Amino acid sequence: MNTPNKLTVLRMILTPFFLAALIIEAIPHNYLFGLVLFSIAAITDFIDGKLARKNNQITVFGKLLDPVADKMLTTAAFLGFMQMGICNIWIVMIVLTREFVVTSLRLVASAQGIVVAANFWGKAKTMSQMVSIVVILVAGEAITLGILPAGFNLSFFSNFLLWITAILTVISGIKYAVDISRQIDVTM
Repeated sequence: MNTPNKLTVLRMILTPFFLAALIIEAIPHNYLFGLVLFSIAAITDFIDGKLARKNNQITVFGKLLDPVADKMLTTAAFLGFMQMGICNIWIVMIVLTREFVVTSLRLVASAQGIVVAANFWGKAKTMSQMVSIVVILVAGEAITLGILPAGFNLSFFSNFLLWITAILTVISGIKYAVDISRQIDVTM
C-alpha cells in the first residue's frame, strides 16, 4: 500500500475518534479536541492527493476510497453536530442522500469498468464542508473560552454555514449524476 492510500486509511481510522471527542461531554474542551483530530484528518486529505499526483501513485483503491474517507469524516461531524443540537436534520438528510446517490452511481460505473474520480464540484463540496466544520468547531471552543459571548447563537451560525454546504452538495450531486449517467450503460 502506498503512502497516499495509507493516509486515506488513517483518515478513516481517525474519524470515530474525532466523533467521540466531539460528543463525549465529559471531555473538557471537546470542541478543541475535536478540532485537532478533525484538522489532522482533513490535512491527510490534502496531502494524500498531492503525493499521489506528484509521485504518480494514483490508484483505483485511492480513487474509490479517498471520497469514502472524506464522506466518513464530514458525516461524523454532521452527526455529532446534530446530536449537539447545532445541525438541522434536513442538512444531514440532504448530504447523505447525495452521498448515497453518487456512491451508488460510482458502484454501477465501477461494475462496468469505469472509475469515476472526484471532479471540481465534488472537491468544492468537500472543501466547503471541511472549512465550515472547522469554523463551527472554532466558534464552539471560542464560546467555551469566553472569547465569544455565552449568548452567541452557535446553532444559528452552524446551520447557516451548513445550509450553504448543503446547497453545494446538491449542485455537486447533480453534476456527478449527469456526468456518470453519460458514461454508464443504464440498461444493464
